[in-house]
Amino acid sequence: MLAAWFAIPLWKRVLGALALGLVFALVWPSATPYVAFMGDLFVRAIRMLVAPIVLVTIAAGITSLADPKRLGGLGGRTIGLFALTTAIAVSIGMLVATLIQPGVGAPLGTATAHALGEPVTPYQQLIGIIPINIFDALAKGDMLALIFVAILVGVGTVIAGEPGKPFAALLQSTSSVLLKVVGIVMEATPFGVFALIANAVAANGAAVFVNVGWLALAVVLGSAIQIVLVHSLILRFLAKLPVLPFFRGIVDALVVAFSTASSSATLPVAMRVAEKNLGVGRSVFSTVLPLGASIGKDGTAMYVGLLSMFALQAFGVPLTPQVYGMVLLTGALAAFGTAPVPSASLFMLAAVLSAVGVAPEQTALVVGFVLPFDRLLDMTRTVPSASANLTVATTVAQWEGELDEAVYRAKEDGA
Repeated sequence: MLAAWFAIPLWKRVLGALALGLVFALVWPSATPYVAFMGDLFVRAIRMLVAPIVLVTIAAGITSLADPKRLGGLGGRTIGLFALTTAIAVSIGMLVATLIQPGVGAPLGTATAHALGEPVTPYQQLIGIIPINIFDALAKGDMLALIFVAILVGVGTVIAGEPGKPFAALLQSTSSVLLKVVGIVMEATPFGVFALIANAVAANGAAVFVNVGWLALAVVLGSAIQIVLVHSLILRFLAKLPVLPFFRGIVDALVVAFSTASSSATLPVAMRVAEKNLGVGRSVFSTVLPLGASIGKDGTAMYVGLLSMFALQAFGVPLTPQVYGMVLLTGALAAFGTAPVPSASLFMLAAVLSAVGVAPEQTALVVGFVLPFDRLLDMTRTVPSASANLTVATTVAQWEGELDEAVYRAKEDGA
């Protein structure tokens, strides 16, 4: 039986578990608390790996590049691509909201205001990149701080030359071990997905998939456009690769992104599929994907643009070209600074709306209105973020000559 179980491709087991979780919640919702522990254990196992993976694999990826000039080229291309996809995602969210107009007539007056907490200033975000204590950053899972430390360690190891080679070998060895641990944890994915979906549906009923109506439709439509159109065009015309093998190869990562609603929690899975299914070189995926977990937020960017327009429509704010421009600019910047955890984008909304004159009290009403339904919306919009990270990693790998096309095209015939 075990041999038959492992003979089934993981993505098929995961999709089967997702469907089974949905049926289980609808048929026997009172029993879902008894399986909830599987989802909690799975998410904890994934998040346990995130901080060490970010710290070790980025540093190891930099040391494997060896040439500092090459590192600069890879970093510049990566950040440039993420900036492009993020700006496009905000625009798509604004466009979809303009066409569907989900905010017109929204009953925000009946919503309970939700406290937003103290906003983080750009200055605080900037200085927070450099941690006072590395171990504290590890404990808190502070991604930007860990990325800074990892880059510093990696570059320092390369510059050290011959004396740095033993440490570089240690980083490479530790990175390999961590990725093997990811493979072990990934075998529990079907059980985790089953429990997570069962609990999400049982808590809200079947209507969880259509709550807040037009807004949910807009999120699904915006996410689909970003994945099917934008990411496909990047792969086809910038990377000059066929599109279908890519989407066949990343199913595991997209399902985990949907189930956990966290780009950070999806990172270990994304690294695994990048190497095993897409043929992306380790020096590229170990650098690009952890960076993307912090700044590659296509889903968040699309949602921030969409929800900003939703709020402006609900409050009757005139939508002038200046307003559109300000939402686009601040939305892209806010998405870059959003933490890779569930519902974080809701609390970045204040930065965008305040730029166009919406009071914090009104923003709190929007957050209070959306928050009860945000879990599923968050699950949906995490999928384009995961797809974006893998799109950028694949494209950069192709540009850097670090893509094994034989592995990539192995999925071309549907294998």
